[in-house]
Amino acid sequence: MQKIRFFIIFFIFPFSLLAQQRTKIILKDARIGNTDGKKNISYLKFPVFSHENATLTCDSAVFYQNDNVFEAFKNVHINQGDTINIYSDHLTYNGNTKIAHLTSNVRMIDKESVLTTNVLDYNMATKVGTYVEGGKIVNKDVTLTSKNGYYFSNSRDSYFRYNVVVVTPQSTIKSDTLRYNTLTNWTYFYGPTNIKGKEDNLYTENGAYNTKTEYAYFGKKNLYTNGTKSLKGDSLYYDGIAGYGKAVRNIIFKDTADKTVLYGQLGYYYKIDERAVVTKNAYVGMGTKDSITVNNKLLPDTLWLGSDTLETQMVLQKTLKLIESPVLKKNNELGEPEKPQKKNASKATALTPEELAVSKKLEKKELKEKEKADKKNSKSAKPVDPTTVKDSLLAKIPLPKDSLLKDSILQKKLDVPLIKDSLKLAKDPIKDIKTAVASKKPDSLSKKADSLVKSGNVVKKIGAVAKTTDSLLKKNVKDSIPLNPLDTIKTRSIKAYHNVRVYKSNMQATADSLFYTSADSTLRWYGNPILWSQNSQQTGDTIYLRLKNNKLNTLQVVDNAFQVNVNADSARFNQIKGKLITAFFKDGELSTMFVDGNAESVYYNRGNDSVYTDMNQTVSSRIKIIFKNKEISHILTIKEPEGIRVPITELKEDVLLTGFTWKPELRPLSKKEVISGKTKHAVSKKQTAGTVKKPGVPTSKTPAKTPDKKGINKKELVKDVSKEVIKAASKIDSTTIDSAKAVIAPIKDLITKPDTSKKARPVPLKKQ
Repeated sequence: MQKIRFFIIFFIFPFSLLAQQRTKIILKDARIGNTDGKKNISYLKFPVFSHENATLTCDSAVFYQNDNVFEAFKNVHINQGDTINIYSDHLTYNGNTKIAHLTSNVRMIDKESVLTTNVLDYNMATKVGTYVEGGKIVNKDVTLTSKNGYYFSNSRDSYFRYNVVVVTPQSTIKSDTLRYNTLTNWTYFYGPTNIKGKEDNLYTENGAYNTKTEYAYFGKKNLYTNGTKSLKGDSLYYDGIAGYGKAVRNIIFKDTADKTVLYGQLGYYYKIDERAVVTKNAYVGMGTKDSITVNNKLLPDTLWLGSDTLETQMVLQKTLKLIESPVLKKNNELGEPEKPQKKNASKATALTPEELAVSKKLEKKELKEKEKADKKNSKSAKPVDPTTVKDSLLAKIPLPKDSLLKDSILQKKLDVPLIKDSLKLAKDPIKDIKTAVASKKPDSLSKKADSLVKSGNVVKKIGAVAKTTDSLLKKNVKDSIPLNPLDTIKTRSIKAYHNVRVYKSNMQATADSLFYTSADSTLRWYGNPILWSQNSQQTGDTIYLRLKNNKLNTLQVVDNAFQVNVNADSARFNQIKGKLITAFFKDGELSTMFVDGNAESVYYNRGNDSVYTDMNQTVSSRIKIIFKNKEISHILTIKEPEGIRVPITELKEDVLLTGFTWKPELRPLSKKEVISGKTKHAVSKKQTAGTVKKPGVPTSKTPAKTPDKKGINKKELVKDVSKEVIKAASKIDSTTIDSAKAVIAPIKDLITKPDTSKKARPVPLKKQ
C-alpha cells in the first residue's frame, strides 16, 4: 500500500510544481479601449496575449492584471507550440492555474484530429483537454463521439465515457468506456462493447481493436456473431483484414441454421473459407428429432461427436461426392440407391415436337400472306421495299429440314444449337441465295433478286441480318444457359480426425476419422470403424450411417463387413459377415439387414423357454436378417444357401467366424466419454472383464494356443460376461434392465457338459 501511495505522489508531484510556478500573462499587443486604474482592469480590442509557450488572441477581452486572469470574446484562438490550436467564441483563462475554460463552438486541432464540443477545459501545462457535455473527435480514419472525454495531447490518448460511438469505414463501435490513441489507431475497451461490421458483430467487455489494421484482442465475455453462426471464447484474437481468428478456452461455435454446436479449448476461424478448426477436447453436438426420456421428461436426443481435431466448414455442394441412400422394393428386397431428385433450375429454351409443328403451320400461313402482299407490291409502280424483298426472298430459300435458321429469323425464336448448325451449312449466304434463285423458274421476283444481288443491296441486307442474328444469338446464349443451383448452394460439412467417438442414445461408434455433410445427412467413418446399435456391433473398412429427417435411416458397412449380435441374457455371439452390409432402421431401432458377397452367418436358435437349442451356420451370396425387440429374430438365406445345424448338446466350443472381433470396452457410454474419452483405468478394467477368451481364439493380449486339457469354467465365464453385457446395456437403454434381470436366472440351464460318448453329427440344412 505504501508503494502505491509513493507512486501516486511521485506521479502527481511534477504537475503540482507546474501549477505552483506562477508566471504573469504578458499583453503583447492591443487596442486599449478603457482602463480602470484603481482595480487595474483593462478593456481591450484585438489583444494578443502571451503566456509561456502559448499565444492567445481574440476580438475583445477584459484583462484582470491583479488576478492574472483575462476573459476573451469572439474569434478566440489559442496556439501552443505550433502543434495545438484551439478555437471558441468565449474563453476564461487563469494564468495561475494555467487552465483555459472555453465555451461555444469549441474546436481543438492537432496534427491528426479535430475535437469539437461546446464546453472544454484545457490545461496548458499538462496539455489535457476535458469535456463533460458531449464531444466529437474526427480524423481521417475515425469519427468518435461520447458524453465525457479526456484528451491527452502529449500521448495522443483520449479517454471516453458514456454513449461512446466510434465509426470507421469497416465497423461501428459502441461502448461504455474506451481509450483511443489518434497516433496508433488503437482502441481499448473497459466495459460492454459492440463492434458492428458489415456482416458480423463482436461483443466484449475488455479488449483492444486497431481501427486501421483491424487487428483485435478480446478477453472477457466475448461473443462473435456472423449471420446464423456465433463463436464464444474466454480469449479471442482476430485479424479483420486476413479474416483469421483464434479462440482460447471454453470455445463454443454455434450455427442455428443446422443446429450444430462445436466445443473445445483451442480453436481457429477462417472467415473467407467459413471454416472453424477446434482442438483440445473438441466435440460437436448435432440436433436430431429422436427423443429420450430423462427424469420422466421427453427431451431431444442429440448426437455427440468428439475427436482430437474437429473441422467444420460451409462448402459448395457441387464439390462434394454425395452418398446415395439404399431403398427397399415392394417385395422387401434391396433395391437400387435412391438418387436425389434434380430440380429444374430454369425452363428449357428448345421447343417440343408438338410446339414445333404448330409453329410451322402458323409460319406457312404467314408466308403465304406475305407472298401475296409481295406480288401485289411487285405489280405496282412503287419502288421495291428492300425489307419485303428480303422476307419474300428468304421464304424461297430452301434450307435443310433440320435447320431452324428460317424460323429464328422470321419468328424471332432462336434455338441456339440448331442455329449454329444452320450457320455452318451456309458459309457463303450470297452464293447460296443465287443458286437457290437460279433453280427456280425465272419470274419478276428472281430478276429483282439478281438485280439486287448485283447492286449489292442484298449484301447489305444479309450483313444486317447476320449482325441481328449474331446479336440475338449472343443474347439468347446468355439467356438460355441454365443456372445450376448447386453452383451456388453451400452446405455444412464436419471433419473429425483421430480418436473419433460418437454417442447417441441408440447408436455409438469409434473410428480414426469421420466426415459428415448435411447435403446427404450421412456420417462416414474411416480407419477401423466400430459401430454399436442396441446389442449389435458392426465393423468394416468403411461405415456409412444416413440420417433422414434427423433420424437414423440406413446403415452400410463396406468391405470386410462383420456384425456381432449378443442377446442380453447370454454370451452367445450371433455373427454375420460379408463384403457389404446394408441395414434399415425403423423408429430408431434396427429393423432389417441385408448381407451381400460371400455372406456367412452363425446364429444360435432358442426355444419358447429362451433356452438355446442349436447352432445354425450358413454360407450364401445374400442373407437377410430381421430384428425384433433389439435382437435377431430370423435369418433368411436368399441365394444358394449352404450350412449346417448343430445341437447345443453336441457343440464342443463356440464357433467364431474369421475376422471376429468384440470390443465392448471401446464403446462410448455417455456424452462425458465423448468429450474426454475413456479413462485408462476404465478401459483396462473392462478389457479384463469384457474380453471373451475362447479356446483356440487369440485375444488382444493372449496368443493363440490349444485348449487346456482341464478346460475352462464356462459357468463363471458366462456369468461374468452376462453381467458385463447387462451393465453396458443398462447405460444405453434403461428399459433393458428389468428384462435382463428377469432372464438372468435361466443362464445355468444354458450350460451343459459336452456329450463325449457320441460324436457330433452335423445336420445339413434344407434350402430355404
